[in-house]
Formats: sequence, C-alpha cells, structure tokens
Amino acid sequence: MIKEYNNVKGLEGPLMIVKGVEGIKYGELADVELHDGSIRRGQVLETSEDTALIQLFESSQGISTERSRVRFLGKGMTIPVSREMLGRIFNGVGEPIDDSGAIIPEMFIDINGAPINPYSRNFPSEFIQTGVSAIDGLLTLVRGQKLPIFSGSGLPHAQLAAQIARQSRTLGEKEEFAVVFAAMGITFEEANFFIDDLRKTGAIERAVMYINLANDPVIERIAIPRVALTTAEYLAFQLDMHVLVILTDMTNYCEALREISAARKEVPGRRGYPGYMYTDLSTIYERAGRIKGKKGSITQFPILTMPEDDKTHPIPDLTGYITEGQIFLSRDIYRKGILPPINVLPSLSRLMQKGIGKGKTREDHADVANQLFAAYAKGVEARELAVVLGEAALTPIDRVYVEFADEFEQKFINQGFGENRSIEETLNIGWKLLKILPRTELKRVRNEYIEKYLGKE
Repeated sequence: MIKEYNNVKGLEGPLMIVKGVEGIKYGELADVELHDGSIRRGQVLETSEDTALIQLFESSQGISTERSRVRFLGKGMTIPVSREMLGRIFNGVGEPIDDSGAIIPEMFIDINGAPINPYSRNFPSEFIQTGVSAIDGLLTLVRGQKLPIFSGSGLPHAQLAAQIARQSRTLGEKEEFAVVFAAMGITFEEANFFIDDLRKTGAIERAVMYINLANDPVIERIAIPRVALTTAEYLAFQLDMHVLVILTDMTNYCEALREISAARKEVPGRRGYPGYMYTDLSTIYERAGRIKGKKGSITQFPILTMPEDDKTHPIPDLTGYITEGQIFLSRDIYRKGILPPINVLPSLSRLMQKGIGKGKTREDHADVANQLFAAYAKGVEARELAVVLGEAALTPIDRVYVEFADEFEQKFINQGFGENRSIEETLNIGWKLLKILPRTELKRVRNEYIEKYLGKE
C-alpha cells in the first residue's frame, strides 16, 4: 500500500527525515517527488514511532524540505531476474548499462534474500578449477565455500580477480557454470579493464557483471553485493547452475557502511566502523553454500584490500572469522616479479581436503600439496637464516631447500595472468619440483605415489 507525506523535517547529506508517518517498515522503498516533478528514489534506513529516516540513492542537491513529497511504496528493493542476464552488465541497483536494452524478467526477487536453514545446507565437497596453480594446488576452492583474497593497495588483485572470473570452471561435463562479478567503488579505468577483459576472452557470455563506480551513490555500494548474490541465488537454485560470485573490493563496501553510520550519528566501534559490521558482513558471506535437494551451488571469492597491509584491521579481521580460509597477496613476492604474488605460507583453505583426491582432482593431490608446503616453508626459513648468518652457515641440505624455494616461486606460483593451468598440469609441476629434493626428504608422500610419478630409484 502506497502512503504519501509532505512533512519532510530535515535533510543532511544523503539522509532525509520524514515526520508524522505510520506503518512504515525498515528497508521499504520511497520516492521523493521534487517541486519540478522529478523523482528520486530512496530506502528507509530507520523507523521510530512517527519518524522515518530515508537514505537517498542519488544526491540530495536541489531538494526543498518544504516543497517535496515522499511516497512510501510498501515494498523492499527487488530486482528482475532472468536467464537473459548472462552476458549483461548492470549498475549497482540492477539497471542495465550496456546499451542492450532491458531484460524481460521471469520474476522479481527481494535483494535481502531468504535465510537458509542450517539443517538444509549440504557440506561443500566438489572442486572448482581456477586455473591458478597456487590456488588449485595448495589452497583449493570447493563448491559452496567462501574464500577471501586479502590484498594491499597497489597489488594486482584486479588482474587476479579477472583471471579467476575468466578461467574458473567445474570439471563435470554436463554442469552449467556461471560467474557473477560485482565491483564496488572502483574507478572508471578499473571498470573498463574488467569489462574489456571478459569481453575480449568471451568469458562475459557466462557472466553477469554489476559495476559501481567511486562517484556513484553510497547506498548503491551497500546494495550491490546483495543484488549480485540475489542473482546468484536465482541462477543456482532456480536454474541449477554452479555460480562463482566475485566481490571486489569489500573494503570499499565497509567504508560506505562507515559513512552511512557516521551520517546517522551512531556510536562508532573499532576505527570508526559501526559495531554491527560483523553482523552485516555475515549477511553477505553466509549466502554462499549448497542446499539439500538443489543441484546448484554458490561459491564466493570476496576480495579486500587491507589498509596499510594490516591483517588485524577490522575488515580483514572480521572477514577471517566468517569465511573458510584466506589467500594473502604479498608485496615482497610482487617485488620479485612473481605473478600472481600469492604467499601460500599464511594462506589457508579450510575446506581443501573435502574437495580433492581420487574422483575429484587426483589421488596424489593431498600428499603433493602437503610435501610442497612443508618443503617451501623449510626453504624460506633456510633463506632467511642465510640473510642473517651468511650462506656459509647453511648445511648442504639447507642449500637444497633454498634452491627448492626459489624454483617453487618461479615455476609453481609464477604463471602470469594469461596462463590457464589444469589441475593435472599443476600437480605435474609439483612433482618436477619435488625431484630437486632427495627421496629421503619426501616424508609426506606415500611410496606408491613416488614410484608412480617419479619412477623407481
């Protein structure tokens, strides 16, 4: 039921206060009609007794509190969804921006989604191939998982995001795979990079893109991850597709959350972020998963830039509590010219063991991954020891491990942003690297695998 009022009592930035209202709900949409007849859309952020606080989607410039009328539409924000969305580009509120016309909707869905009963969830257990050796080999992504990438300012997380969007696929022959890509608060150049990259490679045909530029309204930045996940839920649970959702940059989302919180004069939490940021982030991340009785799945790759490379900052800190692991990009590795600059030692995929092995990747995957990780950690330790004490202090086996660490970085992690490696290629590269070590050092690999992939001594 539409309700109309003309008693606007205050306007501060993008926030509007309307008095004398009744029956207005949180999240309800509102149209603000200006004196010249133009309409600006907003959403109810807060209600109390006879007052409603509206966050405008656009600028409040030119709005007169005395001559404006507000219509509450009696419904929350919904988006039209259809299979036609694949291959299309939209703004942060689901409006097409690719000059290909409007889509013909099959249904309208509330962007806040419906909560999933924990009992109805299926445990993630199938492998998703990204084509990136460091991820597929040592930090394996599993369908239904949420695995964030922790980056820093100036590191090539945008190129890595585009590579993952372009190359990711499931290994099942009859399974449909789609990517929902949501970019928040990015520059015009970054938006063009993502669009051109997916168009040039043809990957856009199986992708839905949502773009929010840095000069777009803050409220749109708050809505875009929910719009993207609503689209993903439609593709996964209505059309039985396996959907990978890439959200970049969640730091920009949290900054928008802080900006709105400050405008509402809320008591700030850590570093000025709202105290409810953990709860808010969980409503986004927990929309990943698989549901019993449904063939489709939603897997998330949130990407965030850590302010000052500080992993204890509230954004990466809270994200780490909610998600199932993390992938760190390293500035030191980037300086060596290694791309993508993934630091596997502090990185982790908690669900990796559920998605690898015989029938999923390859029988030797777990053993090879454990041995590569252990040997690389030992090599890095020996390399740091050489810096402090000099190379003369290293034992012969220490020197072998230093050689292994260097080769591992150059041949396993380093592959550039244009190379797409299958899981077979990744594991075969791992075995070639293990040849550097004496057989007596391969303590984490079963003998039958050593004989099969390295041959008998």
